[in-house]
Amino acid sequence: MIRKMKKEDADIFYYLAEQFYASDAVLHPIPKKHHIDAFNEIMRSSVYLEGYIFEYNDQPVGYAITSKMYSQEAGGIMLWIDEIYILEEYRSKGLGKEFFHYLKTTLDSSIVRLRLEVEKENERAIELYKSLGFGPLAYDQMILDIKDGSRK
Repeated sequence: MIRKMKKEDADIFYYLAEQFYASDAVLHPIPKKHHIDAFNEIMRSSVYLEGYIFEYNDQPVGYAITSKMYSQEAGGIMLWIDEIYILEEYRSKGLGKEFFHYLKTTLDSSIVRLRLEVEKENERAIELYKSLGFGPLAYDQMILDIKDGSRK
């Protein structure tokens, strides 16, 4: 089952997010304060950031965070699947497909594009995304961390 995060989900979100940021799916861990700030923002407003909990047999086993932005190129609001994580022992049980089905059936009509990132080595996730209709984007991404002006 996929559902929106609730205030009572804080501890499970922190646990799952820490697992995600300790995995090979990301470049490096982040401070716990970032998890707390993200959760607080999800609880504050759904204007641009939303959180979801994945449950299997009534147990929380994963989460996702999405954010919205306007894309002139796409001609409307783009939904960025910023994070999606499922505990290892619950992968390949249909939760990823269920999440994308949930999104497609509950999306606001102003959403015209879904976008996500995936590590090139994460072949299982890439196959899932391809099976759902995702394709590669021919852009390279670049970032600048404003707080210290560098790229780690």
